[in-house]
Amino acid sequence: MSSLLRKLTLLSNSSLRNNYGLVSICSKFMSTEPAKETRPTVRKIDVGAVDQLKDFGRYVAECIPKYVQKVQIAAGNELEILIAPEGVLPVLQFLKDHHNCQFASLVDIAGMDVPSREYRFEIIYNLLSLRYNSRCRVKTYTDELTPIESAYEIFRAADWYEREIWDMYGVFFANHPDLRRILTDYGFQGHPFRKDFPLSGYVEVRYDDEKKRVVVEPLELAQEFRKFDLSAPWEQFPNFRKANPAAEEVEINEKK
Repeated sequence: MSSLLRKLTLLSNSSLRNNYGLVSICSKFMSTEPAKETRPTVRKIDVGAVDQLKDFGRYVAECIPKYVQKVQIAAGNELEILIAPEGVLPVLQFLKDHHNCQFASLVDIAGMDVPSREYRFEIIYNLLSLRYNSRCRVKTYTDELTPIESAYEIFRAADWYEREIWDMYGVFFANHPDLRRILTDYGFQGHPFRKDFPLSGYVEVRYDDEKKRVVVEPLELAQEFRKFDLSAPWEQFPNFRKANPAAEEVEINEKK
């Protein structure tokens, strides 16, 4: 009798253990808690950091309201300060020397051409503050004839960047110590990054067997290459010619 009871006890214990394991497995699959993301592929935007950038943008606008026209957040977490052309030197000097800024590194100067605008060229200064581990972007505008003050005296790194913009876009930088072409050849005609610059260029370079040297001649296209469906490559998207990149404007308290 005792052996029979022992067997029944062991059987009941094993069944309880099996049932408990089954319940625990089912509870794992039926859990309502979201699964943790172990391999994120999209960089998350830090809301707190974005709020700090907005506050800093308002602070800069309040310090130099004469030159700051607009402050915005682009691409989710990139601070952009839009200024008037005459404010390039004061704003860059402020961002470099002010204790709360210390953007002492000029990472790059870029250009952009939008022919539909009255001031077709945008000049973009990308700044880095190693002290605060922060970046900001300063934008200004000009046309084909109005020069922009050179930032060479504030950032020595502006030397080659401004020469490149002069070469590619034709934007003249006043008081630059050595403003000359840096990428194109000697005697190059036009500015290649302008939207109205032809894709084929104005001249062609070839080796002349008779003259035994390289010659530069006006471009000649055969008849079968003269027909183009589009007057310019950006005509494929006419609805987006005046569109700006998506950005969130930061409200500025203007002083009266």
